[in-house]
Amino acid sequence: MIDLNRKLPIGIQTFEKIRKGNYLYVDKTALVGKMVSTSIPYFLSRPRRFGKSLLISTFEAYFLGRKDLFEGLAISQMEVDWQVYPVFHIDLNARKYDSPADLIAMLNQHLEKWEAIYGTEKQDRQPEERFAYIIERACVQTGKQVVVLVDEYDKPLLQALDNLPLFEEYRKMLKAFYGVLKSADRYLRFVFLTGVTKFSQVSVFSDLNQLNDISMKPPYATVCGITRQELVDTFTPELKNLSEANQLTFEETLQKMAATYDGYHFCEFAEGVFNPFSVLNSFDGCKFDSYWFQTGTPTFLVELLQKSEYDLRTLLSGIEVPVSSFAEYKMDVNNPIPLIYQSGYLTIKDYDRRFNNYLLDFPNDEVR
Repeated sequence: MIDLNRKLPIGIQTFEKIRKGNYLYVDKTALVGKMVSTSIPYFLSRPRRFGKSLLISTFEAYFLGRKDLFEGLAISQMEVDWQVYPVFHIDLNARKYDSPADLIAMLNQHLEKWEAIYGTEKQDRQPEERFAYIIERACVQTGKQVVVLVDEYDKPLLQALDNLPLFEEYRKMLKAFYGVLKSADRYLRFVFLTGVTKFSQVSVFSDLNQLNDISMKPPYATVCGITRQELVDTFTPELKNLSEANQLTFEETLQKMAATYDGYHFCEFAEGVFNPFSVLNSFDGCKFDSYWFQTGTPTFLVELLQKSEYDLRTLLSGIEVPVSSFAEYKMDVNNPIPLIYQSGYLTIKDYDRRFNNYLLDFPNDEVR
């Protein structure tokens, strides 16, 4: 029977809420500790519902010195001093961007909150000028460098894929805004940006060329998602409940879970991970279903595929693509494969060293 004291964090994206509410948590803090020990600005691309917002929230809790929330986790065994830093957390996922005014309103919402604390002297300037000023003021006033965390940096761009003039306006605005993170480097302790896509990264972040893109680097491949070992270590009671409900052995259940929800590889050399959203929902419903897929294909991907002349039937048996196509990807209706990969519908299954090609295929039965 289900143990009602074991709480599944379905839809919870706040680290503090998970820890204070005693929800089950897959401990990723060893990787968090590795990253926060540096002052390198990071960028991570992952599909929707893979835990990017929770990761951002975990960084926020760390830099706010919330040692109490990390008790018993891997990072608590590492050498950390739990200092408190000024944290600027920007979440661009919470609004629909139909016009530049919507993007300005969202940036203003964040800027005004910080200006209320650190000073309003530049409140009549452009968003990027205000951002630069408030970072400097926060550092000077607190004596601590600033932490900037950006969740879903690409949300406005994705909503304008079918409107190139609007897309270009958003690109220019965000390029100027994110460019501050280079000019303000001396005032910054840590920077981390997430998004679904890497497309237009070069043009949006051209002024921020020191970004460490860890999206396809082996050491960080499992920072979002659940490995097979983590699945067993954290969720054995839930796996047993699922076994009983579906009249399977424990090993058969593991195999079924792997076939249905595993298989995401974000690097050719790295371990695969399970889709966390589907895993949690399968435990909650005690059945195997297409939970992630049923949440809907992103509008930006549907619109791109509708315009594309690409024959999607070629994906049914896997497809080889050059590694170079992922290096500086720009939106191209005639080559939607990188965007399909970044959206989570294809994953790396093999790598041809001789020709420097990836073999891409569906990650699992749910997506297939």
